[in-house]
Amino acid sequence: MNRFTRRLGRASVRRPWVTLAAWGVALLLVLPVAATAGGSFVDDLVAPGSQSEQAMDLLEERFPEASRGSAMAVFAAPEGQRLERHRTAIEAAVARMAEVEHVTMVTDPFPAGTISPDGRIGFAQITFDAPVMKVDPGQVDALTRAVEPLREDGVVAELGGDAVFINAETPTSGAEAAGLLTALIILVVAFGTIVAALVPIALALVAVAAGLGSVALLANAMDVSTAAPTIGAMIGLGVGIDYALYIMARYRENHAAGQDNPTALSNAMASAGAAVLFAGGTVVVAMAALALTGLGFLTSTGLSASLVVLFAVATALTLLPALLSLLGDRIHKRRRLGRKRPARSEDSAWWRFAHRVSGRPWPYLIVASAALLALAAPALRMETGFPDAGDDATTTTHRRAYDLLAEGFGPGVNAPLLVIADLRSPGADAGDIPALSRRIAADPGIATVGEPQTSAAGDTVVLPTLPTTAPADAETSATLERIRDLVPDNVAVSGMTAMTDDLTRQLTDTLPVFVGAILLASFLLLMLVFRSIAIPVKAVVMNLLSIGGAYGVVVAVFQWGWLGPLFNLDETIPIVSPLPTIFFAVLFGLSMDYEVFLLSRVREEYELTGDNRESVARGIAATGRVITSAALIMTVVFLSFVANPSPLVKMMGLGLATAIVLDATIVRMVLVPAVMALMADATWWLPRWLDRRLPRVSVESAEVPPSPESDSAGSASTASAHRPTRTHR
Repeated sequence: MNRFTRRLGRASVRRPWVTLAAWGVALLLVLPVAATAGGSFVDDLVAPGSQSEQAMDLLEERFPEASRGSAMAVFAAPEGQRLERHRTAIEAAVARMAEVEHVTMVTDPFPAGTISPDGRIGFAQITFDAPVMKVDPGQVDALTRAVEPLREDGVVAELGGDAVFINAETPTSGAEAAGLLTALIILVVAFGTIVAALVPIALALVAVAAGLGSVALLANAMDVSTAAPTIGAMIGLGVGIDYALYIMARYRENHAAGQDNPTALSNAMASAGAAVLFAGGTVVVAMAALALTGLGFLTSTGLSASLVVLFAVATALTLLPALLSLLGDRIHKRRRLGRKRPARSEDSAWWRFAHRVSGRPWPYLIVASAALLALAAPALRMETGFPDAGDDATTTTHRRAYDLLAEGFGPGVNAPLLVIADLRSPGADAGDIPALSRRIAADPGIATVGEPQTSAAGDTVVLPTLPTTAPADAETSATLERIRDLVPDNVAVSGMTAMTDDLTRQLTDTLPVFVGAILLASFLLLMLVFRSIAIPVKAVVMNLLSIGGAYGVVVAVFQWGWLGPLFNLDETIPIVSPLPTIFFAVLFGLSMDYEVFLLSRVREEYELTGDNRESVARGIAATGRVITSAALIMTVVFLSFVANPSPLVKMMGLGLATAIVLDATIVRMVLVPAVMALMADATWWLPRWLDRRLPRVSVESAEVPPSPESDSAGSASTASAHRPTRTHR
């Protein structure tokens, strides 16, 4: 692996302008094509094989009119007035909405009776000619323009319902730019020059731009979740900066040790570059593993994030060495900020702290583990569910519509269910429908059961049903289960509320399989690279601890409401169902980044000294500063996404930032030296029979001595001088 990254770096260094031009051409091709031919993003909120999916498929086949997407235009008169006073203006708005393209029907609230008991709030039901998840945001904009004159008449007019909520375009907060600015400041402090600080930022932006352009093109081939671009950008910015930072830090270290620029860069690409390739590959594997859930929106999110990470790795291994070769000594200017760094790693605070921990490993291990377990404790009470419109910001029209509907008609009006009877199958027949309707209405969780709707062929009947509780309420799920238990075999319950509930259940069922697959893959990859049984076991356990701590913090903030105002939360909300799965994939991949960066350096030192305790201290001393800087940058980038209006993105931002902080401090700087001190030389034990059978993959440095011909790929590769290897088993 290190030979590959060395050769790749050298190829870029030999022709830096060609490399830069190739990346420029790639961006010029991808971005315009993505803007003109890229697909639209849509959330495929379907659990394959679930009752709700089968019922909706039945409706689309036999009763398509009942399966179309719907929305609601909600009207509210000023306090103390009744809507009847504004009836003429509302009827005109209904007529304008009926003329919007792809709208098949709009009900007038007055003859339809959809007016609240106090006469102040009412709604018009809007039906589209496409399923709910295929409604175009442009149609929502057209409907907004159609009701705008009502607002001038003093009537509150908002758009809500499933079609508006699901297809609403989530605005960005603008805080992401502040996160990048903070990252730039951290890089200036870390490197001491603006030039060196700008390089990682520039590479991250190139990787994200190319990656998101590719994601837009991917949306032409498959349904891609609306959350995928945001999550991809979040991860891409973090790893893009980190990967460039790690290679640049090693390059500058090599140069400070007396190597000329070509040699220092070549050796950095062989060591740090190989670690970046392996770490990035691990993130890609973890994200692509989301396909194991069998859920379309998670698969698309995983593939999208993988694309962005691949571009981050590619820019670090090709564009970065080309830029560094062009910048020359400007990247090594004397530091102007901070204290002078010690000449040797043994003189650093990192080295002394690592020895202090390894000298008394048990107290540090117990205290650090207890802290992580305490943070993880709230995760045991995690409650998951899909967010509804009531969880969005009050600045959105669908949230205001949600609140008005709940005020006028009760919370259940926002959680409609469809009870669907297949009269071709054995069970209830047409004559049983009235009795079935009465049994459902008798359930304490049901508010109303509407009039039966029968297909033209008379073989399918739909009972529109409203529960008494809100969509994300646990009582709604309990009501759904009771209704499904009391209806005959040929009757199913669907609708958006039932679909998201089925999706939550499938996510819960598939999470253990998904986690097990990632743990197994990570174990095998680490064993292959580091030739050890203990290292991958340690990595898996410690990553689980940091991830558990992050889960606990997210539960405490969002579900329990701790420090809620700090994160602009007006009320508690359940953990978004996809979060634990996406979260685990992202965090495990990112945690493995730091694991690889640290242990690859520890392994280098161990091969040189054969002293486990000293190699750990030297590895931490050599990587402590860069890992801390990288973690700080990634933390501020992730925290900038907490300002995003989307509950999922907000939770992701806080959780990822928390996990990175825990991983780069408690785990890497305390638990790693403590555990490796206790394991001693057994850290690097691998059975001989297994060692002989495993292929050789190395991310340790294979340094080239300074040479006038060090920039020549052929001469340098034959002149490689490997450090002597010590094998302890």
